[in-house]
Amino acid sequence: MRGVAAPLVAVPFGNLHLIWFPGSRETYCMKVILTRDVPRVGKDGEVVVVANGYARNYLFTRQLAVPARGVAVRDHQNRLDREREKTVQLLSAAQQNAAKIEGISLDILARTAPKSNRLFGSVTEADVAQALHEATGLEVDKRKISLIDPIKLTGSYALTVKLHTDVTAAFTVDVITAEQREARDAERAAVAAAAAKAAAEAAAAEEAANAAATA
Repeated sequence: MRGVAAPLVAVPFGNLHLIWFPGSRETYCMKVILTRDVPRVGKDGEVVVVANGYARNYLFTRQLAVPARGVAVRDHQNRLDREREKTVQLLSAAQQNAAKIEGISLDILARTAPKSNRLFGSVTEADVAQALHEATGLEVDKRKISLIDPIKLTGSYALTVKLHTDVTAAFTVDVITAEQREARDAERAAVAAAAAKAAAEAAAAEEAANAAATA
């Protein structure tokens, strides 16, 4: 058993696994709590059943595990409870942050040559992360933004950011010049004014029709 780096066979043993070495004369086993990931044995924090010699001569001497008894079991359960609580908190925080990002549209101002949509420079994931921070107050990992290549042309880009293993938020980035934004905002204002005027005219017509009906 001494000097063996990893077991060869993992045999199901209830909810655990018995780690067994073919040809070994070891007949006694013990439950241990792994304190680090051990290849072909288990992950940090898991309880496994291993041969006594493997535990004593390999796992314990390398501080890869502790016996699953007494205070160690209680500490192990407390650790699991803390990890579960942390997992729930992280998921909840990610969902709340996703709600702030989902569906928003960000403007990133850029400079181009006259009558060209090609940027001087480019927009990177760091620029997008900064724009998200300015718009929402959230610090996001630029590596989690779905921008593969730097943006080198003006336009609208649909992106996502991964906030958690199970949480992704979608948003839009408009890479635009100051002149383009001014023209866009003027167009939007005109559309809104026209819509407001049409609504007012419809309301007036309805009011006139009601007055005529009651006359």
